[in-house]
Amino acid sequence: MNVIVSNKYQNMLATLDIDIIKSINGEFEVEELVNIFTNFYFNKMIIDITAIKGYQNIKNIQKLSVNFDMNKIILLLDDSAMVNSGSYLSGLVSMGIYNFTRNINAVKFLIDNPNSYKDVAQYHNLNNSDNDDNGGNKASFDVFSGTGSGGLRIIGFKNVTAHAGATTLVYMLKKHLEVAYNVVALEVDNEDFKYLNDPALKSTTALDLSYHIANNPEAEVILLDLNSTGQINLCNEVIYLIEPGLIKLNKLIRSDRDAFEKLKDKKVVLNKSVLNARDVSDFENESKAHVFFNIPYLDDKKEHEQVLDDFLVALGFSRLNSSGSGKAKLFNIFK
Repeated sequence: MNVIVSNKYQNMLATLDIDIIKSINGEFEVEELVNIFTNFYFNKMIIDITAIKGYQNIKNIQKLSVNFDMNKIILLLDDSAMVNSGSYLSGLVSMGIYNFTRNINAVKFLIDNPNSYKDVAQYHNLNNSDNDDNGGNKASFDVFSGTGSGGLRIIGFKNVTAHAGATTLVYMLKKHLEVAYNVVALEVDNEDFKYLNDPALKSTTALDLSYHIANNPEAEVILLDLNSTGQINLCNEVIYLIEPGLIKLNKLIRSDRDAFEKLKDKKVVLNKSVLNARDVSDFENESKAHVFFNIPYLDDKKEHEQVLDDFLVALGFSRLNSSGSGKAKLFNIFK
């Protein structure tokens, strides 16, 4: 016998041809469901996700995994962008919640044919699309597209040499991008953003990163200062930063002689660089690494640096070509 916990999809769930021992309707805290169903025997519990208070915050869904046997839970998802974002679905899988669908017909299928990790592992890869929702229909469980035009693009920045400037670069790129895009900047497992005195910059943990990504449904661009613990798999692309000073490079090679071999086919950017075009060519020949872009030392107090617009256009942010962002005032007195 099965249990149904419904809210928005009460009528839809009522059409299921399954044995029901108990059905409740409304919005519930997870703790309330625990109290109701402690020592209550059931085969499967079908939960309309909108019946869980604060379900948009995946931490509330996490409480399910702590208090219930996830093999007995089937989640009927709503059609919101957040719940169907790649990061949200990846979070469900990480918690051991494998039985979820937006297709009412798939609910009955999952009762007798529960998913294993193998069936949902693809949702850990945010670049996957055209996935099957177990009901024979293709579902949009791909990269979270947001509501901004062009969808969401998540770009991670990772220091390869020590202190290669990822934090400050993310801050400056955000300022350049926001003249033409809805952009969010996050740093992972660090709090250096607070020293930049910009309340729009947010710090988070690797554990909560997926939630913060999903919690920005209007964003078109999310810039991540990954530090050492940020999940590369959450990014559409990763920029690997190298400060090409002699000491920094020698330290890198001494700590890892295969460092540049690991960067093969990666997007390598020289930052805080004093190299000219010929020097960059020599660097590429010696390191066997392709340099995507060469960013010189920049003044982080300036409102605009044309080289950063050039870098962003090279990354494909074409709106900057027509945004007029290159016409910054010389002395920044009148804003």
